Amino acid sequence: MATELLFRTDAYCRTAPATVTAAGERGVELDRTIFYPTGGGQPGDTGAIIRAGGTRIAVVDTRKGETPGRVLHVVAPGSDLPTVGEAVTLEIDWQRRHRLMRLHTALHVMSCIVVAPVTGGQIAPDKGRLDFDIDLALLDAAHIERAVNAITARAIATETVWITDEELDARPELVKTMSVQPPRGAGRVRLLKIPGVDLQPCGGTHVANLAEIGPIRVTRIRNEGKRNKRVEIALAD
Repeated sequence: MATELLFRTDAYCRTAPATVTAAGERGVELDRTIFYPTGGGQPGDTGAIIRAGGTRIAVVDTRKGETPGRVLHVVAPGSDLPTVGEAVTLEIDWQRRHRLMRLHTALHVMSCIVVAPVTGGQIAPDKGRLDFDIDLALLDAAHIERAVNAITARAIATETVWITDEELDARPELVKTMSVQPPRGAGRVRLLKIPGVDLQPCGGTHVANLAEIGPIRVTRIRNEGKRNKRVEIALAD
């Protein structure tokens, strides 16, 4: 049975009840989760699985399970594992998650400022980056920073949009990333829509309003190869 991904419909859900479906040396699987598993350049969430008696099991990473559709919650070594069928409470490290959401959404905005194919990307709690297939001389840190901050200051509400696999096939221009393709096979694909700014497939977590991002800084621009010019950003706070 696939894990129900609660973060796909509510990225702001910080706690939720769940039932253990598997537990072992590799980690814990649940019938539902608020933890985002590593993928698409976004790292997996951390937090805790709380047992009925109050015992907290630290979740140090979240990954996709070996069985398609399942999520593995990697717990701290030596943890007292829950049993299959046990009811638990999930709690994510919200401060870390929200920073990832802010940076992830900021990268969507930046991909609209730098008009070039995206060849890679990565997010961490303290920084994010996109790689572009573009001439290095065309990347100006001050311009990118001003333009991104001007858009986020408009406080635009973001939207989640779903389209079918067939609709995405008919609109290949929606896929900006050359290195990561949107997940298919479920019959529909999730898109992030920033009205008047951006629309592209993405399975990650994002802020509900661009105002939450706050000012960003372009911290570095460098050459990472013939088709990879890297722009790194950080939150100004």
